[in-house]
Formats: sequence, C-alpha cells, structure tokens
Amino acid sequence: MRKPYSLKSGSPYPHGAKASENGVNFSISSRHATHVELLLFSSNESPEPFQVIALRKDKHHTFFSWHVFVEGLPTGTWYAWRIDGPSNTRETGLRFDKDKLLLDPWARAVSDKLWQRAAACLPGDNSAHAMRAVVVDDRYDWEGDTPLAIRSEKAIIYELHVGGFTRHPSAKVKHPGTFAGLIEKVPYLSKLGITHVELLPVMAFDEQDVPPHTSDLGLKNYWGYSTHSFFSPHPGYCVTPEQGTHLREFRDLVKALHKAGIGVIMDVVFNHTSEAGADGPVINFKGITGNSFYLTDKHDKRIFHDYTGCGNTVNANHPLVSNFIISCLEYWVREMHVDGFRFDLASALARGEDGSVLQDPPLVWGIELSEQLARTKLIAEAWDASGLYQVGNFPGYRWGEWNGRYRDVIRRFVRGDSGIISEVATRICGSSDLYQHQHRLPISGINFVTCHDGFTLNDLFSYNEKHNAANGENNRDGCNNNLSSNCGTEGPTRDPAIQALRRKRVKNAFAILLLSHGVPMLLAGDEILHTQQGNNNCYCQDNELSWLNWEKAKENADVLHFVQQMIRLRKRHTSLMRRRFLTGEILEERNMPDIVWHGLQVDQPPLWDDPETRILAFTLTALAKEEADLHVILNMSDQRHAMALPPIPERVWRLAVDTAQKPGQDIIDPAEQKPVAENRYAVEPHSVVVFENAKQELAGGDSLSKLSAHFFSKFTGLKLADSAV
Repeated sequence: MRKPYSLKSGSPYPHGAKASENGVNFSISSRHATHVELLLFSSNESPEPFQVIALRKDKHHTFFSWHVFVEGLPTGTWYAWRIDGPSNTRETGLRFDKDKLLLDPWARAVSDKLWQRAAACLPGDNSAHAMRAVVVDDRYDWEGDTPLAIRSEKAIIYELHVGGFTRHPSAKVKHPGTFAGLIEKVPYLSKLGITHVELLPVMAFDEQDVPPHTSDLGLKNYWGYSTHSFFSPHPGYCVTPEQGTHLREFRDLVKALHKAGIGVIMDVVFNHTSEAGADGPVINFKGITGNSFYLTDKHDKRIFHDYTGCGNTVNANHPLVSNFIISCLEYWVREMHVDGFRFDLASALARGEDGSVLQDPPLVWGIELSEQLARTKLIAEAWDASGLYQVGNFPGYRWGEWNGRYRDVIRRFVRGDSGIISEVATRICGSSDLYQHQHRLPISGINFVTCHDGFTLNDLFSYNEKHNAANGENNRDGCNNNLSSNCGTEGPTRDPAIQALRRKRVKNAFAILLLSHGVPMLLAGDEILHTQQGNNNCYCQDNELSWLNWEKAKENADVLHFVQQMIRLRKRHTSLMRRRFLTGEILEERNMPDIVWHGLQVDQPPLWDDPETRILAFTLTALAKEEADLHVILNMSDQRHAMALPPIPERVWRLAVDTAQKPGQDIIDPAEQKPVAENRYAVEPHSVVVFENAKQELAGGDSLSKLSAHFFSKFTGLKLADSAV
C-alpha cells in the first residue's frame, strides 16, 4: 500500500488540476457544497482510488471554491470528485448525491473507458462505471505557431467530422478516425484550396447519448453534440487517451494545419450538455452546480426547460456560467491556438433565466468583447429548437451567421424553381437585406448549400424524401423539408441522362456558392459525391454510411477537379471577396459599375418579380486594373439560350466555366482559355457559365476602342471616361 501524499491548502485558482514542479493544485467551484472529497486513481480503469482526500472547510474552502495542493503528485494521475450538500430538487434545484463520482468540469483530459450512462442515471454509487479526469503535463513546443489571422472575406470553410474523415479503410492512414489520422490528410485539404476546417464537436462528448431504440441497434452518438467536458479533447479521437495525451494530439493537428495555412474552427455546443433532463445522468454539472447551470421552471425546479431538443438548456447568462463559457473559449484560443468557433443552436445562448429572449444577452456580448477572442472567428447557428430564428438579427456585430436563407433559396434555384430570382440575386450579393441595416458586412453571412445536418450534395439531387429507417426512429427524425430533387428517379440509377443532370446540378451548386459574396462553407465529401443513401440525419451512424470512402475521389475525379478549380477561380478574383456590399455605383479605378445585372438581354436586367424567370446574369468589375472582370450566367431553365456578352473596352471575354460541358472542359485554367467569338455564347439548360476577360492590344488603335465604348454605353446606359478607352 502506497504512502499517502502530503497536502497543503492549495489555491482556488485556476480551476481544475494544475501541475507544477512540486505537485498538483486541484480546485473545483461548488456554491452550496457542504462536503467535498478528491479521489486519486492509478489509471483510468483502476477499480478503487489509492487515496481519498477529504477537504476541510476551514482549510480548503474559499468563497465558492474547494481546493487542495497534493505535494509530489505526478502528472498522469487520474482523479474524480465526490460532493455532498442539500438536495431539494423541487424548491432549490439542488441534487447533491454524496455517493456519485463526479467529473471535473475543468478537466483538460478525460477517459470514458468505464462509462455506463445508465448507471449515472440512477442514484447512488457509480464509481465502477464513471468517467475520470487525468492530471496533464500541458507543456508543448509550438515551434512559433500562433492562431492564423485570415481575413473573413478570404475564408473558404470546409466542415468535416474528425472521426468519419479517415475511419474508412480506403483512407489508408495509420490511425483511422483520430486527430493523427486527419494530419495525414492535410495535403489533400491543402490541394483542395480551403482556408479553414470547421471541425464537428471535438470537445469530449458522450457517445452513449442516443434514444433507447437507437441504442438497441448498437448505434451511438456519432456527430458529438453531447458535450460533457468542455476543456478536454474527445478521447475517442486520440491514439493513446489512456496516457492522457489529449492535448498533445490535438495541438499536433492544429500545428500541422497551420503550417499548411489552414485555420481551425471548432463547432462548440454550449446550449446544452450530455446530462439531459431530470431523468438524465449525473456527470458533473448536476452534481456540482445543478441549480444554476441549467434553465429550470421557477415553480418546480425539477422541470428542465428544453429549448434545444436535448433535455436541458444551459443557463448561459448566469454570471458564473457565462464566466465558465468565456474562460473555456479563451483557453482554446490561448492554449490550443484555434482560430474560431461555430456555436451550435446559438440562439439558445440569448435566452434569460426564464427562457425569454434577451435583447442584449451578457454572454454573447461578453464573447464579442473579449480581448483574447478579438481576432477569433465567431459563427452562430442563429436559431434554436424552440422556434427562435435570428438569422439577420443575432445579437452583436462581429458574429457571422450560418445563412439558412441562402441555403434554402439556392437549393430551390438549382433544382429549377421559378419566381425567386430577386432573392437569389440578393443572396449571391451577400444578403444585404439581412445585414446592411445593422451596419454589418457581407462576411456576416456564412453561405452554404449543405452541412452535416441534412442531405449531402449528392443526395440533394438523388432523393425527394429522407430515408432514415437505419436510425431506429421509424423515419420520424430528420428534416422533412429538404428542398431536394431526385431528377426523375429516387436513389441510385443507371440512367445516363439522370446521372448527367445530377452531376451538373452538383457543379452548379458549387459554382454558385463560390461565386457568392459572403463566406462559403463546403461539406466534406461533397466534392467526391459522398452519399448517405438518402439518410439526412446520420447523427448516430458511426459506420460506412457516414465515413468518407476515399475511392470516390477516383470515381468522381472530375467533380473534385471542378471544385479545386472553382476555389482557385474565387481566390484570383477580389471582386468575389469584397468586404462591402455591392451598390451598382461607379468604381473610380475602372470608371465602371461594381455590378451590372442582365436578363436574357445584356442591356436589360431581369424582371425581378416575374414568377417564371429562372435566368440571371451579372457582370462583376475587378477591383484592380490588373485583374479580370467576371461575367456570370445562371440558366436554371429548361431551354437553351444564346446570350450576348457585354463589351468591355480593351478586353476580351474568355470562357472559364460551363457546367454543361464534359469533364475536362467544364472548367478551364486561365492559360488555356480561348476568346469567345462575336461576344455571344449558347448557354445550355440547367447550367452555370462564367467568363473572365483579359486585356488585349486591339488592332486599329482608338477607333476600335471607341467602338467598344459605344457598344458598352448602348448596352449599359453608362458612359466611360476618355481615359477608359
């Protein structure tokens, strides 16, 4: 039997376990606790603690904090807490249980090796099946790395799942489904051209948090929207979590991505936790600060308010909870070098203690005004599960928003809906109707057509209905309004005409997304036509239904090439990355309007309120004289149209993109582009066509230049200064 470690009173700060040369300081905050014990274990699977430390109130208690310094204790020691206090769930919401083993909310690394969710749902001792934390050595050689500072207008976000990205055997990585496995795919991401990865939840989450009928099928929580430890990387994504290597493995990933010029955005879940409602498990918060951490009914605090669809809602604007969340975010930026956060169901964070919507929620403003987060990307999913929809009205100014309005109208447009051309134009130009009145910018909108939640892009044009039977919920889960089109046949088909139309619509969606103002976000796997076989809610499918099959990159090399080249096209046109809204006003540098709209005729804008219009064209003027202008034609109609191109003095149009062309000719590198004869082009139905222009020395000198100016004036109604011709 080992000799007990000697103790000192310790410090209330920092919370959690902090190692030093002389030992480890432990601190936990519990406002109403009357008795606190720290349990030390040799490993993450030890059946019994090797030392139980009972904290004395006269020696180890300061304000809300309980603390102790254990002399000589090494890193790698596993630990948990037991806390006792009053329990009156109806009147106070307090639910202390002296026998329950509790996880440190500030733990830097945790293990779920022994975890059994059902045991934590019952009162009494669950120490044989509880999670534990480990004391970590947080030293790390960053080799000069710092968070990147990529301007938002230049950002191209790629949403991916750490586990599913490399878990399929075809990924051929050494450690599938881990942070280390993702490092091996950094060259792929770099070649793709994206600037940021947005990682689905990587804070430690409860994989067992699924409905009973889903669990009975052997399924688990795959996406990770069930966080329990907000300071710890998920152990399931680590190669050696039993050794407490969580921080090093995640930091290795961040450093590798940064070396490739790719930023890291974390999808974070502060709107609820994995402890669910009144009948859910006690993991940490319920047994430590249960009466303040969650929103409960003011008359009966046994009742949890649920604005998230997950059983509970975090009381985010309580001072202590708000401080916890902001401290956590600052930690991930300061110590883990992440570049931004996407907040799941962020509108739930704007609710007060009675569930009402706050005009100026302290947490949201506290995040925005934090000096440590000043250069960090902040992205809100600006709605919750109880009908609060704040797209265009999320509190604060610096926040970006997942633009659900963009998603919906572009899906409708690409499938061929009519009568929406005015909104399509507004969304492509950065959604000024949503953001300009608040003095916000085009970068406030995160544009996307697909994300993890819903159909993949391949399935969006392969299925009219969701097919979620595999989830065990009788196809009741998942969204019913997918705005999708199967192009004539539900699911897979060998019909070459349907296959070609689906492929073209996928390319159309990518092209429109990357030609739009705002910040584009792509879903991982869409560029290789990943399919979930019509399942639009794969939250529980940790299997080949969700995993990326890398053989698809070979089978659909043309789509992958198209996306790579469209990203390159976007990057070479600053006119697509404006920080301010388009106005149609003259740009001094070029003496031309920033944008000109066209319908079927180049000199006539479309009829914005025409219920049948499905064609839109526009010309974007380059911000710099050395850059090319862009002319874009979106023909989502069923007819082929011969379209004139607007003459631009001393420049000639060259075809860059035509999604109706066969692979290899659907997108053309600038060095291989050829001039368009007679400034006219036949645009096929359901296709996107893009032209770039280049300066050209014209024979005949001023006469031809002036002739071009004459035609430009005729088509646009604008006059060019003599210097422009």
